[in-house]
Amino acid sequence: MRGRWLWIAVVVIITDVIAGIWWVRHWQQARHDEVILAAAKRYNVEPALVKAVVWRESSFKAGVRGKAGELGLMQIREPAAREWAEAEKIVGFSFDHLLNAGTNTSAGTWYLAKLSRRYSHTDNPAAYALADYNAGRSHVLQWNKDSAATNSSAFMAGMTFPGTKRYVLAVQQRRDFYRAQKFGQTH
Repeated sequence: MRGRWLWIAVVVIITDVIAGIWWVRHWQQARHDEVILAAAKRYNVEPALVKAVVWRESSFKAGVRGKAGELGLMQIREPAAREWAEAEKIVGFSFDHLLNAGTNTSAGTWYLAKLSRRYSHTDNPAAYALADYNAGRSHVLQWNKDSAATNSSAFMAGMTFPGTKRYVLAVQQRRDFYRAQKFGQTH
């Protein structure tokens, strides 16, 4: 009888630990939904795509700093942040303001919208925008020659940075996951 109670206690503890881990992960992924949705709406970018970039760039950690000086949820670099602040006519902007989740998501979503418009003539602007977001415009210009200029399959096939290819595929896959969950969709 005593062994049975011990077994039940172990199962209850394991169940509680699993439920706790699930809750923490769910909370971590959902805690910035409001700012993601607001930025997506303001800059007319699909909310699932913005959330997928946040997932990949920072794992939803607002205070994270990147190795190349990127800041925050969407890992924005200073030149892009200053471009956003100038376009939005923000007086007194400081790069450290990007440690605020709302500010960072606004700047990153604005930048993502700008990149998406740059590649609006392609069959999948998100693939090109994500590659630009990750590797920079100069690399995209190397990869989008001939049919790859508008055909995202050819573009991805010609990509010479395996890390950028993995990045684009991972973000698009996560975007599709959030789409399936109907993130940001109103009925």
